[in-house]
Amino acid sequence: MSRLTVLSPSQQVGAYLRQEIQRGLRGGLMPGAPLLAADLGVDRKTVEAALRLLENEGLLAARGAGRRRQIVPSAVAGTPSLRVALLMSETADRRVDYMIELQHELEEAGHAVLVAEQCMVELGMDVRRVARLAKRTGADAWVVCAGSREVLGWFAEQATPAFALFGRMRRLRIAGAGPDKLSAIAAATRALVALDHRRIVMLVRPRRRLPMPGAVEQAFLDELAAHGLPVSDYHLPAWEETVEGFNACLDALFRLTPPTALIIDEVPLFAAAQQFLASRRLRVPEDVSLVSTDADPTFNWCQSPVAHIRWDSRPVVRRVVRWATHMSNGKRDLRQALTKAEFVPGGTIGPAAR
Repeated sequence: MSRLTVLSPSQQVGAYLRQEIQRGLRGGLMPGAPLLAADLGVDRKTVEAALRLLENEGLLAARGAGRRRQIVPSAVAGTPSLRVALLMSETADRRVDYMIELQHELEEAGHAVLVAEQCMVELGMDVRRVARLAKRTGADAWVVCAGSREVLGWFAEQATPAFALFGRMRRLRIAGAGPDKLSAIAAATRALVALDHRRIVMLVRPRRRLPMPGAVEQAFLDELAAHGLPVSDYHLPAWEETVEGFNACLDALFRLTPPTALIIDEVPLFAAAQQFLASRRLRVPEDVSLVSTDADPTFNWCQSPVAHIRWDSRPVVRRVVRWATHMSNGKRDLRQALTKAEFVPGGTIGPAAR
């Protein structure tokens, strides 16, 4: 009778990572021990011991102190690379940290990455124009950033696989990932109501409002209603998706019934709103409280911390890369993964102006 072999924690972690490598689910550089420890829910020393085991087996190659180990190509199952096209929401997305990281991670996994020649703002979020762009690009797979429901619905029906990075993906048969901001938006709204704000406006792009409010926007409206505040189009105003349209919306809001608080979706719009308020000599938070629905490195340079919603982009990037590997292996993958988000209060919110 054979004896039962009990694996140590490091051997168990090593076995898990070995299987992922050999199945082609990991390629390029292996994440470091701290990141793997957080991802797998084990301590760092256990992961480091597992990585040394794999290094001794020849599956990993050391690259020097403080540098991530290289996955030895011969250890990875023959995985054809993909031409992965990134369809940005707007041109500025190319410079966002997690988009740069995503491109690097896809390339390290062996895929060729190309950025579509036009972004969706330039295409007017028009499905026909997006379809023409997709046809002439000739990609093996698409990552679509912050797509409207119509655009994501079109990609979901195509033979070429697509991944929804943010956007109106709920109840569509398309893989996707992004932050789950529902509870964070509700928390931000409650914080403003607690400071006696009654005229709270949320500014989002048209794709987040049409054909009906998205889940996050509806959570905002529901929280207002839960506090007995009458909800109308005032709280989620319409505007044309141009610089002129955004500023015209702000001008109308502050000319008629000035909001005491703004919740602004996306950092570029947050910066534009700050400039508008400064031009009107409106102080933050004395005259208007501000909340950004995303974090940004520039906030670290603000003497008064910006109230915002924070989420970790690393699981989102890893999810996209794993999906691309599944696609290259011919494995069906339509899972939508959401990352926890939290509201971070800051100095840009205060009591409502009287």
